[in-house]
Amino acid sequence: MKGHEIPEQYLDGYAQLLADVSATGRRLTRYEIESRRALGEQAADAGHGLRTLVNAHLAATRAAWPDTPGSADSALAAMQQVVDAFAEGYERAQRLAVRQEEAARREFIDGLLHGRSDLGHLAERAERFGLRLSHTHAVAVAQGPTAYDESAPVPRQVERSLIARFGDRSILLTTKDGRMLCIAPGEQDEVLTHFAKQAYAATDGGRVAIGRAQPGTGGIVQSYKEALNTLELAERLDLDDPVLRAADLLVYPVLTRDRQAMADLVLDTLGPLTKARGGVQPLLETLTVYFACGCVAAKAARQLSLSVRALTYRLERIHQLTSANPADPAHRYMLQTAVIGARLLDWPTKEL
Repeated sequence: MKGHEIPEQYLDGYAQLLADVSATGRRLTRYEIESRRALGEQAADAGHGLRTLVNAHLAATRAAWPDTPGSADSALAAMQQVVDAFAEGYERAQRLAVRQEEAARREFIDGLLHGRSDLGHLAERAERFGLRLSHTHAVAVAQGPTAYDESAPVPRQVERSLIARFGDRSILLTTKDGRMLCIAPGEQDEVLTHFAKQAYAATDGGRVAIGRAQPGTGGIVQSYKEALNTLELAERLDLDDPVLRAADLLVYPVLTRDRQAMADLVLDTLGPLTKARGGVQPLLETLTVYFACGCVAAKAARQLSLSVRALTYRLERIHQLTSANPADPAHRYMLQTAVIGARLLDWPTKEL
């Protein structure tokens, strides 16, 4: 906001207008109202505060109060029309500025996360939004039961909590494709951890993934993609943890890097289970739970609502069909890797 001194241009012709209306009792013309709106827009663009501008109009009204015979009511009505038109123009300019700022912010974020913009231009704009692209950054992505944009209550609630806790720490909070994002300096892991906790609570049980800290503009893109891939992995593998870190799940991208090799392993190892009388799904679920329980039969049987004897029979049937014994450490790794691959590739729902 500027100081209290308001340039005379925003009050141009106001005293004469007031005197004329007071003497004639007429109302302001359409041109006069529009000219006051235009002055309001100019004042907003120049950065003057609306309160100071209104006070200047009130002071000018007192100074120029018509001494010639006329209607005080007409003068007050004219003042009301002038201030109303001026404020309307001011607010119109502010709304336009907000829309332009939002558009610039969205354009910057899209360019940043897609990694296709001119890096020099992107770096120049980044500091305006609190980021220094030469530094290391990490990205956290929160996904809830519904899609969010920046005007939604949930992102605003999370943002208020972060600002209250950390203030201005070069943090960028935004939304993308219905998800909430937090971009923070790589050494400030506590920011992303707090964001994850707040987002999980605010989304009533959503899921948050945190990418690894990476240097430079490309690092932000890479960390963002890692977080997205981690969310997808969590969904495919039905992982229970509400907050997941890409660094803790690096084995899964490694396993699927050669998709054809993984598909061959799944089909060669687990394909024979399709010959089972009840189909492949019950036996595949048995292996999944058995491995998740640390190969403890009693615990796996409870989770599957089976007797230990029934579980043992299923494991024996798997051994018969695949020639691989789930209880044998020599076979266990191959079977468990194939089970993970089946879930990552959505087999047998999708053909490989």
